[in-house]
Amino acid sequence: MGEVVETLEGHRRSVAAPLVFILVVVFQFVSRWLQQLKKRGVKTATANRLRGEIKELLKEASSLSQPSTFAQAAKLRRMAAAKEKELANYQELHGKERKLSYELYLQVLFISKVLTYLVLIWWFWRVPVASISQQLVQPFGKVLSWRAGGILNENVMVGIIPWLILSTRVSKFVCRLFKFKELK
Repeated sequence: MGEVVETLEGHRRSVAAPLVFILVVVFQFVSRWLQQLKKRGVKTATANRLRGEIKELLKEASSLSQPSTFAQAAKLRRMAAAKEKELANYQELHGKERKLSYELYLQVLFISKVLTYLVLIWWFWRVPVASISQQLVQPFGKVLSWRAGGILNENVMVGIIPWLILSTRVSKFVCRLFKFKELK
């Protein structure tokens, strides 16, 4: 019976570290994705139509370069400026709405992340998440084994808090490597 408990404990420990790491990476990617969506400008059919009209008016105004057509070109530029103002107002109105909704999503994500981390800490408190050869983590062994039992059979027992910190740092680095393409 004791061997079965040790086997289950060892299996739980061997699966825990990768699962915690994957969970942290998923939280990081979702957070980055929501922040990218929040930063992105409003691109609706109305905004695209206004941009097209502005571009067309400015193109037409630049084609009128003769002194006799100066008044007509100035009128087209004023119309384009009015359309730009209309576009800015439209973006401001709908941008606030959109940013508020993304702020809500980011807050819900943050709260769920904190709750998940607290559950993980409670679940793995004083239980090692992984074991790593002492030679691989020579100067940092005591830091990594904080609240997890220290060194056992030449292996450092990694605690949940150092593992969460390490996973968070690595996931931020991974997110920077895989920069999100600007959504269009």
